[in-house]
Amino acid sequence: MSEAPTKTSRTANAEEIARFSAMAEEWWDPNGVMKPLHKFNPVRLQLLRDNICAHVGRDPNTIEPLKDIEIIDIGCGAGLLSEPLARMGAKMTSVDAAQNNIDVAKVHAQQSGLEIDYRCGTPEMLADEGKQFDVVLNMEVIEHVDDPQFFMQACASVLKPGGLMFIATLNRTLKSLALAKIGAEYILRWVPAGTHDWRKFVKPSEMSGYLRGSGLEMVDITGVAYNPINDKWSPAPRDLDVNYMVIARKPAA
Repeated sequence: MSEAPTKTSRTANAEEIARFSAMAEEWWDPNGVMKPLHKFNPVRLQLLRDNICAHVGRDPNTIEPLKDIEIIDIGCGAGLLSEPLARMGAKMTSVDAAQNNIDVAKVHAQQSGLEIDYRCGTPEMLADEGKQFDVVLNMEVIEHVDDPQFFMQACASVLKPGGLMFIATLNRTLKSLALAKIGAEYILRWVPAGTHDWRKFVKPSEMSGYLRGSGLEMVDITGVAYNPINDKWSPAPRDLDVNYMVIARKPAA
């Protein structure tokens, strides 16, 4: 069993860890508290697959388009992204600061016949090991950490030169306060109350600064929007008001 993160960790917030640990057993229930994330997953996976394949010159429509590509999923939860990427052939290392999430993820992966290196920890702990990956996933995590710049630097340190980092987060706007905080938590009850702190949402301009401060360059930024009519998430390149995703690159050595 991996060693649990210590109180000296600069990216893991104890209250956030406890909150998501309490949800661990429900991660894989598509109709439970993680229902919004299950619905969000297809658009995230398509963006990841298509852009990684374009970066390495592969056909995204093959059976294993990500075969042997080393990916680290930071803040993996119970593996909602890690498992389908592993099925695409990726060599997955997945870390989360909540031991309960990792325990659930390991059991589910075993039941699914998948080999995923799950670890309880934080990116700065992996950086100390000197391990680097072709792709770093930083999905819906940065808005939960105490020190975003240090967190981004830690994530960048485990990315190989020439590699890609994918970041998904929430913009700090009045629209996101109304929809992602008040609407999602208190009106629609999509996620438990208190899941997000709107003050920690990240503006694209702030994200750009975090990337530059970590030695990364932004390649692309696109919005992701929810359509209540068809109950579906889809890319919305010009709409960055609430959810958005960033692709960043580490310059080649």
